[in-house]
Amino acid sequence: MERTFTEQELVRREKAERLKELGLDPYGHKFERDSFAIDLKEKYKDVEHDAFENMTDTATVAGRIMFIRKMGKASFFTIKDKTGSIQIYISINDIGEESYNLFKSADLGDIVGVHGKIMKTKTGELTIKCLEYTHLVKSLRPLPEKFHGLTDIEERYRRRYVDLIVNEESRNIAFIRPKIIRCIQNFMDNRGFVEVETPILTTLLTGASARPFVTHHNTQDLDMYLRIALELPLKRLLVGGMEAVYEIGRTFRNEGMDPKHNPEFTLMEAYLAYSDLEGMMDLTENMYQTIAKEVFGKMTYNWCGDEINLEGPWKRISMVDSIKEKTGIDFNKEMTVEEALELAKEHHIEVQEHEHTVGHIINLFFEKYVEETLIQPTFLYGHPIEISPLTKKNPEDPRFVDRFELFIGGKEFANAYTELNDPIDQLERFEAQLAERDLGNDEANDIDMDFIEALEYGMPPAGGIGYGIDRLCMLFTESESIRDVILFPTMKPLDK
Repeated sequence: MERTFTEQELVRREKAERLKELGLDPYGHKFERDSFAIDLKEKYKDVEHDAFENMTDTATVAGRIMFIRKMGKASFFTIKDKTGSIQIYISINDIGEESYNLFKSADLGDIVGVHGKIMKTKTGELTIKCLEYTHLVKSLRPLPEKFHGLTDIEERYRRRYVDLIVNEESRNIAFIRPKIIRCIQNFMDNRGFVEVETPILTTLLTGASARPFVTHHNTQDLDMYLRIALELPLKRLLVGGMEAVYEIGRTFRNEGMDPKHNPEFTLMEAYLAYSDLEGMMDLTENMYQTIAKEVFGKMTYNWCGDEINLEGPWKRISMVDSIKEKTGIDFNKEMTVEEALELAKEHHIEVQEHEHTVGHIINLFFEKYVEETLIQPTFLYGHPIEISPLTKKNPEDPRFVDRFELFIGGKEFANAYTELNDPIDQLERFEAQLAERDLGNDEANDIDMDFIEALEYGMPPAGGIGYGIDRLCMLFTESESIRDVILFPTMKPLDK
């Protein structure tokens, strides 16, 4: 495809050709460095300017040129490595005319290596006095001068590599997310959980209510799904005796995109034998507070306009009690579907045909009147059985199940259960899901007979939970869009 170059791009290509004529590879080779910007700044932060006169400390660094101030026979420039930026002083008297001319041909965005003496300017800025200058990589495209505004926000996500070069906040998030995940892994490992891997490709739609992505296995001539949840394989491992397992992995749901949702996202699910809903609440509160303390050193976060305090104890309230608080309607009382439909009509709540149950209508009331009001961390429990096909019934009221969702800032952050381990009850739930599909619910589960067989061998009583890792990272990095915490979010093609 023929491409038109800008004037700057043409000049940079000409410079790359001149480098070849000088016998230099425009795209460089291995370079041995011994220091990073952040380590040098930390090491010399308390050393005064005058003390460097008697020091001979040197460092070898490498990075991308982000700033140049050329001043005849001496210049300053700044390079950025993965840890941050450091200033370089370069003079023709120190490196000779040939190397200085090579430096003068450099552009913003070029990658270079520098060996030199550590010093500080009179203003106190740590600087490397260049003694050896090495060209490493010629940048053929100029860096953007400004990287903000509505159009450029889209470009940030499409060209994350440019975003990481010029946007310090994006770089910080890119480095902090792995620290959050490592903290979670350490937290779980220290509590006796084992991290495992389960299949991404599946032949059944199970584990959650969601529309799937469908792919095709050519050799088997078989349509398959990208997994929408991790649940059923992990619970099979409880049957097998592993007792405490978790997985952090990519999951796929064929749904819309907005600031809180991406079709490809990271989910963590954990299952603990001989535990229950209360155990999952305690695990969750402790995990969030551990991340807050160990990774960030603070308990309060500003997220989407709300100040969120993670100090415990977190509020715990049932779904029906939360609805009663907001509307005065008491769904604890027995009522017919007709009575519930009449209440929905009075409150202008639209009910789809497959939602003609008291349980679904309770959930619709919650979504309208309560969900967005749960700003501080809240464990909302006691969901109707109709919307929780994999959950153990509440022994005191079988209309409801032992399930909770964690809400923060009016958004769901986790979903937990006292796990259903009765194979007969589970099969009946699966069959009810198929009936819903016949009524138009295209997110209903398939029947997984192998999972039923596994349960027939006996799964210990257990607690289980699923966490949206991306949304968790959004809270802790105080990001308002899921695209800020996923390095390569799903994007529409430019021609769309």
